[in-house]
This record gives sequence, structure tokens and C-alpha cells, in this order.
Amino acid sequence: MEKREDLRSILPYLGVVVEGSSVLWPSPVIEPLKAISRGPDHSGIHSGELLFLAISDLRHSLSLSSQRLSASAPHGYALFFDKLLSRPESSKWFAEVLPALANLLLRFPSLLEFHYRNADTLIDGVQTGLRILDSQQSGIVFLSQELIGALLTCSFFCLFPITNRDAKHLPMINFDHLFSCLYDIYDEKMENKIKCIVHYFERICSQMPTGLVSFERKVLPLEDSPFCVTYPKADLWSKSAVPLCHFEVHRSGLIEDQSKEALEVDFANRYIGGGALRRGCVQEEIRFMINPELIAGMLFLPSMADNEAIEVVGPERFSNYTGYASSFRFAGDYVDKRDVDFMGRRKTKIIAIDALCDMRMRQYRLECLLREINKAFCGFFDQSKCQQYQRLFKGDGLCGAHLDQGVQGPDSISWSNLLLQEAPYASVGTNEGIYGDQQIRNAEEKGGHSLGHRYDIGVVTGNWGCGAFGGDPELKTIIQWLAASQALRPFISYHTFGVEALKTLDEVIQWILSHKWTVGDLWDMLVEYSTQRLRGETSLGFFTWLLPSLSAPDATMMDMAD
Repeated sequence: MEKREDLRSILPYLGVVVEGSSVLWPSPVIEPLKAISRGPDHSGIHSGELLFLAISDLRHSLSLSSQRLSASAPHGYALFFDKLLSRPESSKWFAEVLPALANLLLRFPSLLEFHYRNADTLIDGVQTGLRILDSQQSGIVFLSQELIGALLTCSFFCLFPITNRDAKHLPMINFDHLFSCLYDIYDEKMENKIKCIVHYFERICSQMPTGLVSFERKVLPLEDSPFCVTYPKADLWSKSAVPLCHFEVHRSGLIEDQSKEALEVDFANRYIGGGALRRGCVQEEIRFMINPELIAGMLFLPSMADNEAIEVVGPERFSNYTGYASSFRFAGDYVDKRDVDFMGRRKTKIIAIDALCDMRMRQYRLECLLREINKAFCGFFDQSKCQQYQRLFKGDGLCGAHLDQGVQGPDSISWSNLLLQEAPYASVGTNEGIYGDQQIRNAEEKGGHSLGHRYDIGVVTGNWGCGAFGGDPELKTIIQWLAASQALRPFISYHTFGVEALKTLDEVIQWILSHKWTVGDLWDMLVEYSTQRLRGETSLGFFTWLLPSLSAPDATMMDMAD
């Protein structure tokens, strides 16, 4: 066990020790955990104040006392469990849930051992064990929901060492700041964020889920490679003859409530999770509260570079909610009825992509347009289809052979046929295509569903990089459409969330599609518009600039667009 490179990479961040073939808690930790597992009559823990004292003792046993927690954390634990929870809820927590969590911590070493024993055989030829997924290294980690429960319990007890996390560009993982924020400046959204987490613990302690969740770092290499799709340059976008995919506009509803199996975009911070464990309470942070298993990725996923994205498949949703930001409220239990794949992962696919922040006029520079479209493309593409991509794009956009066969626009193309006419490619390890051809055949012979040949999975998204990040909603809408189309996604389902700038989106999309533009055509128009914005030659939004009939007639502008 101690010779495993994957375990060695994560071990300094776990708090456990390895002796020979065994993973263990340091011996001073075991008896206190056993006492907590027997209930408040044995442990004496029946309040938030006493709970934090027990947490401090456990940390001392792990020699973590020198790694100080947030100063207000003890007050936050006491405030939530002693004052904000009702007396019956608090009594149940300390009598039933806390002892079950202590039992889960006692099983944590054996869960890790089981994980690593099976990591090498889960998928032939693919490393899946828990490890630091370093920047610029594509890779995937599979975790059982039970192991994730144990990891999040470590976070709740603040048992993860934090030394050197900053040096590795890892986000925070312990819950001390979550509770200290509740106390320092009380607001209801913080209370309700913690209620989501507490509800998650209550659920898994009453019935432990048995599925898997996978976490993948996706990378567009900056150097040319014959084995994968690399970071596209501006001229590739300009030359692309790929037709634009189907576009659906939704004026109501939420990304997480969509019914189709699709990539659901997380408007991420480059440190995945963003402010989930602090005061943040917008799109990404809310998703991490209602699907708390996402938080586990914060343990081992360093910050994203410009050519990277993170894909998580299978996280279960546990909570309902209402509101957004300051109005966010926990609204009770949620039973996740999503289907599961043959590996036991729920068919929930979340794509974390981080947009540029506070760019103002700089967002119209070519290098910024290129960064954003490639960031979205990295999230949306399926690297297992590398051979298909390379044959289709080659350097001149879509291959002439396909165009000669009548592929002229979105009305005359079948996305499935476009890919299926290419030879299958043995996967390099993406969530949609983590199997080579033999593994796919073996899975299908067992009655499973292939993850390697799915052509009906589109993208569900919204105003990525807008709001607090200050992005232009019209610009970001088009960028995501271009990226989804170039990634050969069959559709993009777009939630406008009532943004005024997108009130004419339906009309603009239909106008563009009626002209049968390609990705390259629309990209060139976006670049031309952005150049004019930078030069001060126009102050119009992109939609009005492109389609002047949306405001006042302008024959000159219409000629330019046509």
C-alpha cells in the first residue's frame, strides 16, 4: 500500500498514516472516536460548544493544533447547533447523526484500503485511484459515495491537514470557515447553506448511498499531439466549417432541473467550489450545497489553468432550495431519481469552467475571446473522440469530404451520423469515453450502457461569466454556442434567467440559423464586432449590431452582417 504513487500523492492531505499494507488512524484518535460513536451518554457531547471541543481534541491527537482554524469557528458551531437548530433537531443530531458520523470516521481507513485495492481493476488501463490531479495532467478519480461521505465527515470535523495546500493551489476543504462566517456576520443564507450540509449528513446516516462519483481533469494540451485535441488557435476557429448546433432558449427553469441527459455547466471559480465553504452563494456554491458530494473534489483538484476544465459525473442531489444569493433558503429533502449508468453513477454530468473575471472592455480583445471559447470547448469536448475530431478538423475546419457529402448546415446534418461515419477510437480516459473498444463491448455484453459512444448528450447552460464576473451576456451566449457546436454537441439548452440583454435571443438565433452560418462564420462576426467595440466604433450590443432591426433600421450595418 505504501508504495502506491496515487496514495503517496494524497497522503499528506488526509491525516491518516500507512503502515505496510494498512491505512490507519494514529492510535490517539481511535478511542475518542469510539466514545463519540456510542452517543452523548458516553462522549458527553450534546451541544455545539462541546462538539467543537471534541474536534479540537481530535485535531490535537493528529498533531494539527499548530495549523490554526478560523478564530470564530467554535462560536459558529455553537450558534448553529445550540441556537439555530430546534431542540428536537439538535437532540436527534447528537443522539443519532453524530455517533453515525464517528462510526463512518472509524471506517475511513478501511474504506480507503478497499478503494485502492479496487482502483487498478475498475477500468482496464485507466488509473482511477484517489490522488492529487495536478494541473496539466488529465486524469480521472472514481470514489464511492460512502468514501465521499467519510471525506466530507473529515471536513466537518476539520481533520484534514492544511499545510502546503496553498502551495499546491488547492482550495480549502475543512468546514471551519463555513461555520465562522455564520457567526462573524450572521445572515440567513449562511444558516441555510449549513442546513443543506447537515441534511446531507442526516440522509447518509439513515441510509448510505452505494453508487460511484467520478472527477475528471480535462486538459487541452498547448503543444500539438497526435493523441489528443490540442488548444485551438484563432485561425482554426475562423476556418471551421462545422455547422452550428440546435439552440433552445429557456426563459424559466434551472439548469439542475433539466430533464435531458446533458452536460450541466457549473459557472465555476478557477478554484473549484469557489466560495462554497465561505460566504459564496451564487450558481456554483448553490450547486455544491444541494449536491454536497461535489465538495469532495476540493480535496484533490488544484485550481484550473486556462486550458483546463473539470467534469464530475454522478453526484447525488439531496436538497431542495429556493432563492439565490442573499435569498437562498434550504427547502427540505430532495429525492434524486436520475437514472444510473452501469457503473452506478447517476446520469448527472457537471462541467466546471471558470470565466475571466472583471475584464470590462478587455473581454473584447482577441486573446480574451480565444481564452473563453477554448475554456468552454475544453469543458464540452470529448477527448475520447480525438480521431474523429482530427479527421473532421485537420487544420481547415470540417473536412471537405464531409462537405461534399452534403453537410451544408444544421438542417442537413445528423450529428450522430457525422461522428459515426468515423472509425471508433480507443479512449484516453474521459468520463463519456473512458473505455477502449474492448471494454465497451464487454460492458454491452453484460447488459450495460456504453459510456464511450454517446452522441445525444448536449449542453445545458446559462449566463456563464456574467453577473459578478462582469461578462457581456450576449458575447458569452455566442461563445458557448460556438464551443458546443465545435465540440459536436447536438444541442445547447440556454437558460436566460431573465437577463434583459437576452430578451431578443430567440430572434437572433433564428436569424443566424436561417443564414446557415458555420462556426467560422459566426466567430468572424464576433471578432469583427469586438474589434469595433475596442476601437470605439460601436457601442451597440452584439445582437443589435448583428441584427439592426432589433432597434432602429441601419442599412449599412445590415449589409455588413449579410
